[in-house]
Amino acid sequence: MTQPPLSLHPSGHTDTFARDHLPPAALWPGLLLDLPELRYPERLNCGAELLDATVLRFGPDRPAFHSPGRPTWSYGQLKARVDRIAHVLSEDLGVVPGNRVLLRGPTTPDLAACWLAVMKAGGVAVTVLAQQRSAELAAMCEIARVRHALCDARTVDDLVKAEVPGLRITTFGGDGPDDLARRTPAKPSSYEAVPTSADDVALIAFTSGTTGRPKGCMHFHRDVLAVADTFARHVLRPTRDDVFAGSPPLGFTFGLGGLVVFPLRAGASALLLEQAGPRQLLPAVAAHRVSVLFTAPTAYRAMLADPAWPTYDVSALRRCVSAGENLPAATWHAWHEATGVRVINGIGATELLHIFLSAADDEIRPGTTGRPVPGWQARVVDESGHELPDGEPGLLAVRGPVGCRYLADERQTTYVRHGWNITGDTYVREPDGYFRYVARADDMIISAGYNIAGPEVEDALLRHPDVTEAAVVGRADETRGQIAVAYVVTRAGARQDAEALREFVKAELVPYKCPREFVFLDALPRTPTGKLQRFRLREPVPPGPEPVEPGRGPGTVQ
Repeated sequence: MTQPPLSLHPSGHTDTFARDHLPPAALWPGLLLDLPELRYPERLNCGAELLDATVLRFGPDRPAFHSPGRPTWSYGQLKARVDRIAHVLSEDLGVVPGNRVLLRGPTTPDLAACWLAVMKAGGVAVTVLAQQRSAELAAMCEIARVRHALCDARTVDDLVKAEVPGLRITTFGGDGPDDLARRTPAKPSSYEAVPTSADDVALIAFTSGTTGRPKGCMHFHRDVLAVADTFARHVLRPTRDDVFAGSPPLGFTFGLGGLVVFPLRAGASALLLEQAGPRQLLPAVAAHRVSVLFTAPTAYRAMLADPAWPTYDVSALRRCVSAGENLPAATWHAWHEATGVRVINGIGATELLHIFLSAADDEIRPGTTGRPVPGWQARVVDESGHELPDGEPGLLAVRGPVGCRYLADERQTTYVRHGWNITGDTYVREPDGYFRYVARADDMIISAGYNIAGPEVEDALLRHPDVTEAAVVGRADETRGQIAVAYVVTRAGARQDAEALREFVKAELVPYKCPREFVFLDALPRTPTGKLQRFRLREPVPPGPEPVEPGRGPGTVQ
């Protein structure tokens, strides 16, 4: 049953900026809250539910966060740290419920503790990436009217350079006189969480910062729990003995869910890595006996290609989740053959907080994303919102317990149409109910009247033994409208032979899908979580491999 688009409980916020700037009721998507586990009480603080309630269920002595070179934090130790930070926020820094608090730093237990403290203190977390620069930070602070920041001392310079008017910056992990390390020891180790409403805004996650003015996605306290009580509960199915790890930083909702929300909801623990590329993930998985892994398809391929792969014991892995970009069937089969683990493919979006299409175990069908996660609905529609028949490509439309709510942004009308969230992905629904990814809606290449889906060509290229990475995009062409251009990374020592690749693709796909041009690069441009940045490949000059700020989030799990 679809709930009315806007029916809010009385707010627990003193500063009502976030609620005041929610989209008008008519622009909300329909919400599905009929699963028993989604019927949350009117008063709900997700920080208290994730931490205090978990301590009550499982006790304070279980491990919560691991970090290389540092002692493991138990749930009791984590709660004491979080509560002391919450006291600093409300008593020393003057944060009142509803104030936006920017959080910045590498993925560490300290950053996670700050996020939980902001939740318990009734603030609104605006978690950004450690790599984002001053201009981006200034724009996000302006949009969300941020006046408080907790920042890792090692990444504070760009935040200072942003020169945000009235911004009070408090560092953590440093040795300054006002650092949290100096402030927290004198504070009590218990803190009563602010009784926020279940539909008070808990966080603002920014997306699409590379293609224009960033959009702030507002999510409620109940939303944070809803993604754990749908995808994690019904698809991932974690246990309290699991050890989570992954590549996405906490500034992405893919990382926030996979490394903080899901493990804490289950009473499990998480390994938080400051550096989480494939070269760091593989030894960390082995050393810490990681059992649940979150990363992108590129990382799975890179780990398999690591010459040292046979020396690492990854036998503790039982759940591997892939999101952020399409998972090619070839990558799925290669990982399964090497580890015996069936990768859980999924698609999510920053606008919807986490994964909403997926499948696990015997329900997995390589080459498809899966089916709607329990609590969610999905269909394929045309530009007018009419549902298309099975087998016909169209726009993916989704609705569930979480919906897109941009912060005072006219682009709300583009993402939400006819009560559905339109994710910007082109999909096909198969007759058996499985959804198969075709392309991003803006990634479909139309050449001489033929539709060419870049990911399909990429999948074919990746089947060539010399190709380690591939991306196919459209380039304007006077004669054909567009031509397909393939950007390719080959294994070390391999010959970069465009003609050989052309003939290989022609043998794999109908010839019109074969790229007209091949460009060889040392690496493809990717976000810090490994998501391919196709927009950079469309630039006239081939870009270098250095990472820049992310665009669409995870899935865009953002």
